[in-house]
Amino acid sequence: MEFYQVDPSLENYWRSIILFGRNVASYKFALAKSLYEMNKSENDLITLEALAEPFSRHLCEHLKHTPKQITSKSSKFLDVCSAFNEGTLSKDLLVTSTMKLGFNNVIDAFHNVNNEEIGKRFFLDERKTQKGIRLTDNFFTLAESEQFESFENETEARWRLVEQGWKMGVSRSLISVEYDRELKTLFTVDKERRVDITSCRDSLNGYQKGHCFYCHDHISVEKKSEKLADVDHFFPWMLKDTINNVNGIWNLVLACSDCNRGQDGKFAKVPNIELVKQLHKRNEYFINSHLPLRETLIQQTGKNEQQRKSFLQNQYRLARKMAIHEWYPEIKGIITF
Repeated sequence: MEFYQVDPSLENYWRSIILFGRNVASYKFALAKSLYEMNKSENDLITLEALAEPFSRHLCEHLKHTPKQITSKSSKFLDVCSAFNEGTLSKDLLVTSTMKLGFNNVIDAFHNVNNEEIGKRFFLDERKTQKGIRLTDNFFTLAESEQFESFENETEARWRLVEQGWKMGVSRSLISVEYDRELKTLFTVDKERRVDITSCRDSLNGYQKGHCFYCHDHISVEKKSEKLADVDHFFPWMLKDTINNVNGIWNLVLACSDCNRGQDGKFAKVPNIELVKQLHKRNEYFINSHLPLRETLIQQTGKNEQQRKSFLQNQYRLARKMAIHEWYPEIKGIITF
């Protein structure tokens, strides 16, 4: 068994909620996106009334394109949101109903990952005494971090991946998430119809913890950022006729511009064996998550870890035969895998 080095940062705690919490409803995504809007609040106490507006707004927006937002057969709260979308319910009644119905489980479950509460809380439940939640110093510290600007994109991307998994029924058939090299997006095919899901960059960033896969410097998914990440093929695109499914999720990483195309960048060189080991660990990290990237990785690389190791070893062997030159970066940050 190999152990992953995980730095106990606030960013990691937050990402564990978004990426690895149970997905029985999409409410945690709506709550997370609502909290992003609260980071400029002058008061650490957020009443349920204040929280209800953005929380219901995000769910209503997603219901417009994906009616399934929960794994159970029905939800009184989602019925209310649908009625608002249909124009048969006022915004005031939507907010009032959200206060009564929308937070019954999500506030209690938000900090739970793998059936246990994580080590840091980002808010305290004060519904009984203050009719709201109180943001902790952890949340405000998180909001000041370099990676905070990427969280909204990551959360939206994860939400859309989970929605697509529910829509296609992962329990009945495995999903294959694919990459569009020109548009830099992830898509899948449902009944022979292409369905665009979300940005590839936004989807991968959380799993790489906001760091370049190669040098581990900080990266961003904000389009205006100087550190905007590149989506890179680990084994180069030029080997598309040699490598098995070169556009597969297993072969896509986020890289800083220096590593991808800088003066001493990778370009068409083959990453060395240490980076291959790192890719394996990153892919296993994907598999620890839930649908649908887990299912895609298993489809592409093997049903068990030994098969997946053999798959990568074989791709590395083929790549070395063709591209010859190896590459390894200058390390600029803490190695995350």
